[in-house]
Amino acid sequence: MASFDGLKREGSAPTEGAWKRLVRWLRRRLPMGLYARSLLIVVIPMVLLQSVVAFVFMERHWQLVTQRLSSAVTSDIAAIVDLITTFPREGDIDQIVRIARDQLDLNITVEPGGELPPPRPKPFFEILDQILSEEISSQIRRPFWIDTVGNSKIVEIRIKLEDDRILRVYARRNQAYASNTHIFLVWMVGASLVLLTIAILFLRGQIRPILALASAAESFGKGQKIDDFAPRGADEIRRAGLAFILMRERIERQIEQRTAMLTGVSHDLRTILTRFKLQLALVGNNPDLESLNQDVEDMQNMLEGYLAFARGEAEEDVGRLKLSELMARLAAEAELYGKILTTAIQGEDEIHVRPNAFTRLISNLASNAYRYARTVHIEARQSAKWLIITVDDDGPGIPERSREDVFKPFFRLDEARNLDSSGTGLGLAVARDIARSHGGNVTLADSPLGGLRATVRVPT
Repeated sequence: MASFDGLKREGSAPTEGAWKRLVRWLRRRLPMGLYARSLLIVVIPMVLLQSVVAFVFMERHWQLVTQRLSSAVTSDIAAIVDLITTFPREGDIDQIVRIARDQLDLNITVEPGGELPPPRPKPFFEILDQILSEEISSQIRRPFWIDTVGNSKIVEIRIKLEDDRILRVYARRNQAYASNTHIFLVWMVGASLVLLTIAILFLRGQIRPILALASAAESFGKGQKIDDFAPRGADEIRRAGLAFILMRERIERQIEQRTAMLTGVSHDLRTILTRFKLQLALVGNNPDLESLNQDVEDMQNMLEGYLAFARGEAEEDVGRLKLSELMARLAAEAELYGKILTTAIQGEDEIHVRPNAFTRLISNLASNAYRYARTVHIEARQSAKWLIITVDDDGPGIPERSREDVFKPFFRLDEARNLDSSGTGLGLAVARDIARSHGGNVTLADSPLGGLRATVRVPT
């Protein structure tokens, strides 16, 4: 039993692997948009249904009708052959030709002596040639030759009689062939096109509110203002849109309340710190109070850092920022620190972000590199979808196990480098918060220069 289970598992493993590869291949080939997938849900069943109808019903109907028509024509020809054999005189044959023309709608001629032409190549998709040949072989049982190839409306049949005469029969194609079947196909395809057009118009109307909701949620996630969004569409979509509006209002109220509270706390704490500074200034230059002065200064810096992290830059509107101007500002800062900075810009120079917040994001990363490295390289690449900025340095770097922890507020790394100049552990936390407010992220990795690489990736 154990060996059987093992063989069973070994046999199922390739099947599962092939199935997963097939699923991945389909995912890469199929469209990802909701509109395109909805159309596929409508189109694929319709195409499958029409294919089944065309193959099963039409093929059998076509073949059955053609077989009955060919059988009737062959019976008429068999009767003519019997008449010619029974009444072989010239005058009788003329009467037979007249009867065939007037009563059977067949044009015939009887040619004395001769041989049948060589057989013509059989058409690949023509069922008339096959069915008519079978009917002549079963009913007349004489050597024959038929010509059903081409777009001609006439079918020619030659039959060799007993006295080496050749009976040539000309029949209309629709006498032996179901030639009107294509009308049903035309109606079926036409009706499908009408239904598909209605489905496309309906789906566009239903999916447009979903796209509007997705766009509004994406804009809100980037901190952009949303003024023209209103729930539309089906009841479920309206409920989702209304829930999004209520959620946005709650978040905005929470941000306003937090900002108001922080403004009050900032005012109160700054008043106390100012009072401390004034009292220390009145005391005069006392070496014993230098540490107290430094503590007051650190408290003020920490307070500014806390408030900046909590307040963020959500109140700033989206505007235009030139990467070249940002790089020039960073170069001036590098010169002030006495560091070596190289920059590169690929793609468009102008970007659409919240200028002050984005400048602070890049400045935090650059300042951290200036503090712990000698050489820094900043590169910006803007494509149709993403803006990617990398900050490489040759400093001590950050251990891989701590690269996510350093983004936590107030986390301080003492092993290699402190990530915030104020010592509060908010440098990278503020940077990631700003990047995510733009719909992107900040990640850390090893740098080609030997230190740390900070990558900023935000959608354009």
